[in-house]
Amino acid sequence: MRAIIIGGGIAGLATAWWLRHEGWEATVVERGPAPSPASGLAALDAPDSIDGTLDRGYVIDYFGPGYDTLERMGLRARVHESGLGLNAVRYRRADGRDSARLDASVPARITGGRFLTLLRGDLEGVLREALGPAADVRYGTGIEEVRQDDEGVTAVLTDGSAERADVLVGADGIHSRTRRLVFGPESRYRRYLGAHAAAYVFTDPELMGVLANEFQAVEAPGVQAGMYRLSDTTGAAFLCHLSPDGSLPQDPRARLLEVHGGLGWLVPRLLAACPPRPYYDEVGQIVMPGWSDARVALVGDACQAVSLMAGQGASMAVAAAEVLAQELGRLAPGSGAAKAGTDEVAAALRRYEGRVKPVIDTKQRAGRSLAKWFVPATPARLFVRRQALRLSSTPLAERVMRPFLATPRDTPFDAPAEGARS
Repeated sequence: MRAIIIGGGIAGLATAWWLRHEGWEATVVERGPAPSPASGLAALDAPDSIDGTLDRGYVIDYFGPGYDTLERMGLRARVHESGLGLNAVRYRRADGRDSARLDASVPARITGGRFLTLLRGDLEGVLREALGPAADVRYGTGIEEVRQDDEGVTAVLTDGSAERADVLVGADGIHSRTRRLVFGPESRYRRYLGAHAAAYVFTDPELMGVLANEFQAVEAPGVQAGMYRLSDTTGAAFLCHLSPDGSLPQDPRARLLEVHGGLGWLVPRLLAACPPRPYYDEVGQIVMPGWSDARVALVGDACQAVSLMAGQGASMAVAAAEVLAQELGRLAPGSGAAKAGTDEVAAALRRYEGRVKPVIDTKQRAGRSLAKWFVPATPARLFVRRQALRLSSTPLAERVMRPFLATPRDTPFDAPAEGARS
């Protein structure tokens, strides 16, 4: 059996790996002209791929169900080689004075060491490497039309070709074109969380010495600017601010200068290094009643975007890819050549939803609840967050944080599919 996967990012590559593990053929279609550079540092300057999600050079905290999935893929050690080794998150007031600090040992201790900070692009590189050079990954084309019938699904691509398969998987991110073609416009599912985010790479050897191995953020009500070291000469910026209007500005750089320009310490230097076209997007979620339609399914941010305010997006995508492949693998036990009818395929995709969606729904609700603390809107909320972070290393605080970081072993992500092949 064969699947066409739209999107060559983390979700798409993980889905391809697991489907091949289940005996399927998998073709990955990626709009970007070539693979992202192996290092996320270079990927920040690379053109966006079809996934349209946060730039691949973003720093991500990787833990939870996706960590267990990477272990089952045999990739734990390889991924840890890409860890950034950040020691802490340090917050500063608008004038540069220290306000709070979260030591990296806290989440590591809560998760039993199953916690890693790395660049999004480096995780993608590990997955692409694991898929191998013989994998069918086609760059420079995207999805144009989807046609389904009783025998299969046809994907008409932007290069004019048409690919036939048993299943079509949309792994093309928060602005998914697959979702729009099959399920309708993004506006039906996009839930704006009241903030805009931006990211870019900059070169400043002197500044790297100041940042050391900490993510440092300058904060004020409704706005914060963060920066972290990538090498001896290069760093990355991550800026976020509240915005009641979800529409994006025509000139993102000018908007960043306007909103973040009042912050002190090293922020003026950071803003001066901002390129003309930084990554810039709304902060939001994709909330859908269902993720499949007959022979088409969505995975990753295309259906389960939790937002940077909730975290674990990459981890959830990798874990969901495993579950999707497990359920599809039950269609033809022991034979990659057998065919399955549309009703059988649709039932497998509904089982995938049933195992994964409850966890995603819970995570999305938590993200909406925590949104007001990610960039506090008022001095009072900012004060409360600072106090909470100052207490973060205490036993009581660790007990409060544990439910957000530790994933119970009996979640639907980990429940083995009955009859699935190992």
